Amino acid sequence: MSRPEIAPGEPYSLRLNKLREEMTRRKLDGYLIQQRMDQYWATGFTGEDGAALITHRAVVLLTDGRFDQAANIEAPYARKVLRKKRTPDETIRELKRCRLRRVGFNPDHMTVAEYGVLKKLAPPVRLVPVENMVTALRAVKDAGEVERIRQAIRVAERAFEKVRQWLRPGLTEREIAAQLAYEMQKLGAQGETFPAIVAVGPGSALPHYEPGDRKLVENEILLVDWGARVSWYGSDLTRVLWLGSIPPRLKEVFDIVREAHDRAIKAVRPGIKAKAVDQVARDFIQRAGYGKEFNHGLGHGLGLVAHESPRVSRVSRDVLQPGMVITIEPGIYLPGVGGVRLEDDVLVTETGYELLSSLLVQFS
Repeated sequence: MSRPEIAPGEPYSLRLNKLREEMTRRKLDGYLIQQRMDQYWATGFTGEDGAALITHRAVVLLTDGRFDQAANIEAPYARKVLRKKRTPDETIRELKRCRLRRVGFNPDHMTVAEYGVLKKLAPPVRLVPVENMVTALRAVKDAGEVERIRQAIRVAERAFEKVRQWLRPGLTEREIAAQLAYEMQKLGAQGETFPAIVAVGPGSALPHYEPGDRKLVENEILLVDWGARVSWYGSDLTRVLWLGSIPPRLKEVFDIVREAHDRAIKAVRPGIKAKAVDQVARDFIQRAGYGKEFNHGLGHGLGLVAHESPRVSRVSRDVLQPGMVITIEPGIYLPGVGGVRLEDDVLVTETGYELLSSLLVQFS
């Protein structure tokens, strides 16, 4: 007896419609999703071993027995195919079963070996590489997604305040990072958006520093870059703190970074090129004499992963649209001395922007 047909509910019905509209525009009769968060966004299925084949009439989930029940619960409208081994065999069988001709896929999510097998064995199906098709759709958040990001920000901020009150000289970077992760989970986070960066002193001059055994001491900078993941959506924030007095040069750098940060946020609005927002902060830092010490993009999109579309950098081709959530995070890094980065999460609205994060940008 076959299972009665179930239609996908919102928001997945809307997302699948958008994806199918894009498939029509690109003359595709199928699209193969192989990245977990793309799959979750489009279908609601969270299984870590899985792929989703989207056609104009159906959704096929390819997974294994470990996620049998999860697929039934999370995507009851989809046809489920349980693979017994991780080979392209079932994918090829489904491509042919659905009688597809042109099937899109993201080349960043398929190995060369898998592509070779599919291309050889899948004819008459033609595989069409399409970069960032789902990524571009994910860049504009719906109200539910924005609310999850708000929750993730609130959890991250509350955890940070608890850790800030707990800080004392002698704690190592690793201990601080572990305590921050613990506090976020106590407050309801699934976990961290990414492993927190906790850097004392000269380590703060490395934008992607990994916490180690260096101890927190008075009169040295402490940089913390962290985020909480709540209901799969993440936050991403950075603050700098001092115990004791502030080294004069780093105080100067802090003031410059803060002004660049504030100016860039005020420039956010729909229709502006992302690189123009980057340029606002970069020009200010350049005029202050620290242009070479700001050595990364101003920010990035934020959602199901810590770094997603749009890019907010001097080479970005993206244009900001209402519903996008981006980070604004200028920084100045002085080797052997320390670095300052200030980061907040910003929603692009119909008329401008909304600052989603609320931690005061100030000294401890």
